Amino acid sequence: MIIRPDNNYLRYCGRIDFDDPSSPEFVYPCSYVKIRFTGTSIAATVSNRHACWNNYLGFITDDIQGKIIIPDDGKTTLTISDKLEDTEHELMLFKRMDSCHMFRFYGFKLSDGSDILPCTPPPARKIEVYGDSISAGEVSEAVKFTGRPDPEHSGEYSNSYYSYAWMLARKLESQLHCIAQGGIALMDGTGWFGAPHYIGMESIYDKIQYHPDLGTSKNWNFRKYRPHIVIIEIGQNDNHPVDFMAENYNSGKSVNWRKHYGQFVKQIRTVYPRAVIILKTSILVHHPSLDRAIDDVCKAVSDPKIHHFMYKRNGRATPGHIRVSEADEMSDELKVFIESLGDSVWQDE
Repeated sequence: MIIRPDNNYLRYCGRIDFDDPSSPEFVYPCSYVKIRFTGTSIAATVSNRHACWNNYLGFITDDIQGKIIIPDDGKTTLTISDKLEDTEHELMLFKRMDSCHMFRFYGFKLSDGSDILPCTPPPARKIEVYGDSISAGEVSEAVKFTGRPDPEHSGEYSNSYYSYAWMLARKLESQLHCIAQGGIALMDGTGWFGAPHYIGMESIYDKIQYHPDLGTSKNWNFRKYRPHIVIIEIGQNDNHPVDFMAENYNSGKSVNWRKHYGQFVKQIRTVYPRAVIILKTSILVHHPSLDRAIDDVCKAVSDPKIHHFMYKRNGRATPGHIRVSEADEMSDELKVFIESLGDSVWQDE
C-alpha cells in the first residue's frame, strides 16, 4: 500500500518546501512527517542531495528511536520497520542533520492489508529558532564526550531530536521551526559555513534552500508559520577567523557586528510584530564579550517583548558541542524562563 506525500492523514512540521506536493523537500533539522497506520511493515522512499558528512534520517516507531543511513545522492526506498505486530503504530520520520544534505520525500509503503489513520492535531503553540550547530543538535549523541572536545566523526552523532531547541518544544508542547545551520555566523564572510565565501544568518533566515552546493536559493513565505516565540541563538561562530569582539570590544568590527545584530533583531520583529523574541548564546565555551554585546543590543532596542537570556553555566560549561544531558539542562532553564513570562506569550496574532 502506497501512501503519497499529499495524503491528508499525514502530519508535517518544519520549514519544508512544498512547491512540489508530490515530493516535498526537507532542508532544516527537526523537520518531520508523521503517520499513524496499521500493518506489519513500513518503508519510505526518498531522494538525497549530499553536501558533506554521512547522511542519516531519524525515525521513531512506537516511541523507539532509530536512524538509517541514506545514499549520498539519488532515489531510494528505505525499510524502516518490517517486523511490527499487526496492530496500530505511529512513525515519525525526521531530519537529524542540518543542510549537510537535503532530501525529497515521495511517500510511505505499507504492508498489504494495512490502513492509514489520521494523526493527532498539531499543538497550538509555535516556536521558531534561528541558530547554529547548537540549535541543530550537532554531535549531540557523543555522550561519552560530555564536557569535552568533540570526537572524530562523520555525522553519525548529530541528532536534532536531542537539540535543546526540540527538547524545549516538546517540554512546552509546541510546534517548532528550527532554522539552524552548523558553523553559521551572523554576517557573510565569517564563521565556518559555505566556505570559501562563507554565508551568514542574515542571508539564510528568509530562505528554504540556501546551501550553495545544493541548488539555487529559494525564499520562504513567512505567512505560512507564525510563531509565538522566536529564539535567536547566533554569534558563537563569529569569532572565526578573528575573535574581534574579545580582542577589542570597541573596535570597528565589534561596533559593526553589534549594528548588524541589532538590525537582524529588528528585522525579525518586523516579520513577527507580536512574537516574544529571546536573544541568547549557550553553555558552549566562548568569550563573555559576545554576551555583553547581545545585552547591549537588547537594551538599545528597548522592546518589552525582546529579552536577553543567560544560562547558569553560560559560556563556560563545555569546549565541545552540546551533548544530550547538556541540551536537557539548557532546555529546562529556558522552559522555566518562558513560563515565567506568563501564558499571554502564547496568544495568536
